[in-house]
Amino acid sequence: MKKPIPAKTKIKNQLKRVKSFKECARHLGVVGDLTRLKICWLLENYPGLSVQEISEILGVSVSAVSHSLSKLEDCRLVDCERKGRNMYYSLVKHPVNRFVKEFVSGRM
Repeated sequence: MKKPIPAKTKIKNQLKRVKSFKECARHLGVVGDLTRLKICWLLENYPGLSVQEISEILGVSVSAVSHSLSKLEDCRLVDCERKGRNMYYSLVKHPVNRFVKEFVSGRM
């Protein structure tokens, strides 16, 4: 049996109150970029890579990798650790990262 649908204005008000939609869209937009998606995959499989290492593996400029990592950091999807003059990156435990891992590995 079909569930009755409440008044459309009630549904619209419910949608406006759900703040997680914006956060989810922001996170998915960030990992929707091919370079950032590849960085997430790399860090999932090889945590602790530096910007230079990621740049060499992906064949993109250091500045492109730094920019991508900055966006991922803004969304709290990656963490970095400074060792001397270098920064080493890894993924944090986050539902978006889990989704990316499942999706890229073909389990979805």
